[in-house]
Order: sequence, then structure tokens, then C-alpha cells
Amino acid sequence: MESFEEVKTQYTPMIHSILRTLQIYKNKEEFFQIGLIGLWEAFERFNPQKGSFTSYAYVYIKGKMLTELKRAKNEEDHSFIATEPFFELLEDTNGTFSDEEDRILAVCQQHQLTENQTKWVIYHCYKALKIGQIAAIENVSVSAVKAWRTGALNKLRADKDILQELTY
Repeated sequence: MESFEEVKTQYTPMIHSILRTLQIYKNKEEFFQIGLIGLWEAFERFNPQKGSFTSYAYVYIKGKMLTELKRAKNEEDHSFIATEPFFELLEDTNGTFSDEEDRILAVCQQHQLTENQTKWVIYHCYKALKIGQIAAIENVSVSAVKAWRTGALNKLRADKDILQELTY
């Protein structure tokens, strides 16, 4: 039986091929490592009576990478990234705001956010809480908090001068 080092050397081109097939160009080194982990797991779990190792390794490595891509996309979809114009709006230009929360509240008021939409902005942007945490604090459902988020983001996105690109 081959050692893992020999298998790694032999299957490294396959990992690179999968990276190209999945069009992974960001975090390429990280995904290469995920591919190596997938190769290791395939090496450990392979049963020669069930087929060829090459096919098994390919499917296992690709599945591992796809799972990570899905996890990363899900995380990206649920992250709030405000662009520079948003923070410029929050700048205390006239000295009337005492702290960041007051500045965020002023932006929410300016864009006519509801009380619940404002709560989401404060909890998420100022206190860095996630949807589930906000729902627990406010004693409401997760879907209610998601509705607050959607409403707030729609209103903020409507003003293109403030938010050029906002992802949640």
C-alpha cells in the first residue's frame, strides 16, 4: 500500500484541476489545503472493493471544496458590509453627536427606518450581533428580524449616494 505522501504527490495535479473546474481564484491556497484534507480523508476511508481510488478521491475532494464554497457563500450572504460612503455619512461633522450609536440613529432617522429596522441596524452594525441573537434579545422570531433587515437595507440602498454596494 502506498503512503499518503506518495498519494499526495500523485494527486496534487487533480486538486489543481478541481480548483480550475470550480473556478476558484480567491483563497486558492486555502482551497488547495481543503483539497488535501479531502484527499487525506478519501485515502483513509477508501474501500478498494467498491471501485477505483481515483474516482473516489475526485468526488471526495470536489465535494469537500463545494461544501466549503457553500459555507463561505452563506456566510457572505449573511454579512453586512457597509461601504465608505456609509461611514462618511456617520462622521460627526458638526459635533452634535456624542457617540457612534447617536450617529447611526441619525442615519436611520434620515432614511425613515421603522423602530424595528433601526433596532436591527443598531444591533447588527453597532453591537455586531447576528440575527438569532437579535431575535432572542427582542423575543421575536428569526424571520421577523430578517424582515427588519430586508426593510432597512432596502431603504438604505435606495439612497445610492450613501451606500454604493451593500451585501447582507
